[in-house]
Amino acid sequence: MEYRKFGNTSLRVSEIGFGAWGIGGPSMAGDIPIGWGSVDDKVSEEAVKKALDLGVNLFDTADFYGLGHSERLLGKVLGNRQDVILASKLGHRLDSNGAIYTDYSAKHIIRSCEESLRRLNREVIDYYQLHTAKVADLEKGECVLAMEKLKDTGKIRYWGVSLNTFSPEPEAEYLFSHKVADGMQLVLNIMNQQALPIVKKSQQLGYGILARMPLQFGLLTGKFSKSTRFPKDDHRVFRLPPELLGTALDTLENGVWHLCETYGLSKTELAMSFILSFKGVSSVIPGIKTPRQAHQNTQGIRPLTKEDLDYLCSLYPLPFKSLLGQ
Repeated sequence: MEYRKFGNTSLRVSEIGFGAWGIGGPSMAGDIPIGWGSVDDKVSEEAVKKALDLGVNLFDTADFYGLGHSERLLGKVLGNRQDVILASKLGHRLDSNGAIYTDYSAKHIIRSCEESLRRLNREVIDYYQLHTAKVADLEKGECVLAMEKLKDTGKIRYWGVSLNTFSPEPEAEYLFSHKVADGMQLVLNIMNQQALPIVKKSQQLGYGILARMPLQFGLLTGKFSKSTRFPKDDHRVFRLPPELLGTALDTLENGVWHLCETYGLSKTELAMSFILSFKGVSSVIPGIKTPRQAHQNTQGIRPLTKEDLDYLCSLYPLPFKSLLGQ
């Protein structure tokens, strides 16, 4: 495992982190699934331990993942270990009808941090994130002041914003222009390259970058076929309907996977290597639910040549843009 500096902070993070949304288990927002289906907590615990053995030191979760279950599981396994870096997020809530809404008030931020610390069994959160906050939230200033207060009082070490999946630019530009926060989390993978300009500018300005969704809900692992169907409590049941899944698989087969043979890499390894070929990325955080996934997602990282990077970048935004609903 290799390690990279997280922006201008003192953190050195493993190139591959542990995305802990999946181990939160099934959860619902009304009738809408917001988890990854059923999980076995014992298997999840072994996955965390296996990741540690493989050199992973960054674990990324949120209070919304399994409505607190992901944090509790990490707290049970990792406790207050000083050799791991814990990143969490706040801001997503459910109303009395089960609908999702966001809350970036100072009161909610302070309370959420205290509750996350208890679930995580830690004295400090290393990197705390506003979960898809918008420019309007940042402009109010309340959330920025609250995060700085948590930093000043030693509840968190650093903070940032987990940017919107399909329109990350406005919030990133706000952070750049106002010189606030320490880092950003954003979507970056072969199929979704919209955030690449942010990555390059972040490197220049000293912001740490966590790249999420490196495997685009599993599409870039090669494990799906056109007959794959997802259970009703898995959010991919509506994100990857049959018609979209089939088109995406055809596009990858015809335009991307030949590079696996060129580099001697699996499809997962190629997808991860693409992202880590950009030096502005501090860590990639694939979702991990099992020890096998922990092993698969941390092997075979190789920098791609500029020629091949340019080729993969030339595929975006078409045909992938239409596949992602942009």
